[in-house]
Amino acid sequence: MFQLGKTLVSEEIIEKDFLCNLNACKGGCCVDGEAGAPLEDKETEILVDIYRDVKPFLRQEGIAAIEEQGAFIRGEDGEWETPLVNGSECAYVIISDDGITKCGLEEAYNQGVTKWKKPVSCHLYPVRIKEYTEFTAVNYHKWEICDPACALGAELQVPIYKFVKEALIRKFGNTWYTELEIVAKEYAK
Repeated sequence: MFQLGKTLVSEEIIEKDFLCNLNACKGGCCVDGEAGAPLEDKETEILVDIYRDVKPFLRQEGIAAIEEQGAFIRGEDGEWETPLVNGSECAYVIISDDGITKCGLEEAYNQGVTKWKKPVSCHLYPVRIKEYTEFTAVNYHKWEICDPACALGAELQVPIYKFVKEALIRKFGNTWYTELEIVAKEYAK
């Protein structure tokens, strides 16, 4: 690990390669798992505020789950997360005609209906953030469902930190990301 400001960053995000391969995984990260997407406190308010605008993009199952459980829920770990449909996929999931799972929140954003892309935890994936009192941990989350993304990233030589550049800047800012790039260049020597 190395430190950037008040973050402790795993070397894996500069060592490992990753590039989402939706044709291979079909967006399984939004469907598999045991919990919804982690949410920051301020994101819970955003979900409530934009729900009416996002609702037309969602599937009936997702709408039902949100209207029954709420725009967000408290997970078993005590943290905020997106609700699930029948304990499975995220309630904000949509499925394209070719069977690829996508984000209804992001679709509303892409079509200019909202100004918020999606939870930062989703935007950062496969990077996971854990807030502690004195620092923030920035780690790579390895999941076999993403093996095709690791293979494609290796083939095209796209390190994780470059794949999630926009999300890292969104979370930590341009200065932090520029420092990360410097560390990555030094690390590569």
